[in-house]
Amino acid sequence: MKITDNVNPNRINRRPDKTFKLLSGMFVEQGITIKLIELRQFVEKTDEKLGPYSLITSFVDTDKGQVEMIYDEGFRGENALERAATFILNNLGLSGIILRSIIYLNQELEK
Repeated sequence: MKITDNVNPNRINRRPDKTFKLLSGMFVEQGITIKLIELRQFVEKTDEKLGPYSLITSFVDTDKGQVEMIYDEGFRGENALERAATFILNNLGLSGIILRSIIYLNQELEK
């Protein structure tokens, strides 16, 4: 089961332009085994002055399903994905992604 939260599936129905693996391996959080957490960048357009317009999603792969959610979007420059990953890893953002994904996954499983 793949769940997308707050993102139009048409925007991510292709391979990401870039990915950044935040965490891989197996660990259990609230009874859910998490296998992979990554950021995915989809460049949707490029403006001459502002540069690339990026949609950055977080992707969490678990034993119960996959969750993909919008993390950020906008004209963020050339290294948008790397800057977002650095921010997450340096500021406890990883725990927020994990907990948000688990909450959303549990809500979907209860339906």
